[in-house]
Amino acid sequence: MSNEFREFLRKVGSGTHTSKNLTRQEAETATIMMLQGVATPAQIGAFMIAHRIKRPTSEEIAGMLDAYKLLGAKVAAIASDQKVLVLGSPYDGRSKTAPVSPVTAIVLAAAGIPLLMHGGDRMPTKEGLPFMEIWQALGLHWQNLTIEQVQRNLETQNLGFVYLPKHFPLAQGLVPYREQIGKRPPFATLELMWSPYQGKQFIVSGFVHPPTETNIREAFAKHGIHEFATVKGLEGSVDLARSRTSIIGINRGDRFERLTLSAKNYGFSSEDPAIADASEMATKIISALKAEPSEYLNSVLWNCGFYLWLYGLHGDITEAIAYAQEIISSGAALQKLQDLQVS
Repeated sequence: MSNEFREFLRKVGSGTHTSKNLTRQEAETATIMMLQGVATPAQIGAFMIAHRIKRPTSEEIAGMLDAYKLLGAKVAAIASDQKVLVLGSPYDGRSKTAPVSPVTAIVLAAAGIPLLMHGGDRMPTKEGLPFMEIWQALGLHWQNLTIEQVQRNLETQNLGFVYLPKHFPLAQGLVPYREQIGKRPPFATLELMWSPYQGKQFIVSGFVHPPTETNIREAFAKHGIHEFATVKGLEGSVDLARSRTSIIGINRGDRFERLTLSAKNYGFSSEDPAIADASEMATKIISALKAEPSEYLNSVLWNCGFYLWLYGLHGDITEAIAYAQEIISSGAALQKLQDLQVS
């Protein structure tokens, strides 16, 4: 048993009136001790549930992110002056709405935008459809790649995927605790924020609850991260909904801008495609990449248009949507998938 960790546990788990917040350094140390197994399983489980009940502060999240940056996978900078777009979506996957991010990533890569994603397998307690199962159904067996191969794909094909069990096994070691405590621990917020990329980047973090977004923004500020966006997307992802107004925060330098977008204002109906299994999702994606009309394709165009605009390729979202349609109709996006399958 770690006596040092016991003191951290006592601070966060002493109850409503006597518990105390950890400092950034304490939160980093506690996270390192959990990741490296210095803390016992009983201590780790107790900390996770106590920290969830107390609610983490942005200072604590910043310290936890310090630990992830120290011990996590590191993708070397590509030989380009372009910023890499890093998409941070919940690792617990999707259970209601069809994921759009994978095909959005393919289209953006075809447009010349370098893009990095990360995730794992099905995770408790939601056990939703993860990106990795979709990639595999598309013939992209990225679970076997080394981190150097991920970097090469990012550099040569504009798209890379960091796979938690392979590339950050210390974090994967904490996954079983989610099932044992029956709740998503504060580490789930880190998954929205953490970036393994070591060069210039623009991070997009999905969220559900406003306090999570506040913690993300404040923790990023403590890390000196000033190029990012927050998206209240489908099931906490970075996928823009069509069924409701999307709430987005965009931070560039010292300026934060709040943006609300409605797909109806851009000619789309208010329908979010329903979830399907990985095989059917792959079929939907290939159909969309062939420009075959569907509601799923409409969601792809809506999302691609937004991200092309966010990245700065177009000054107008309507023009960016038209450009996304052109990339798909020309066959460039389908060709990108085929290039990725043989890379």
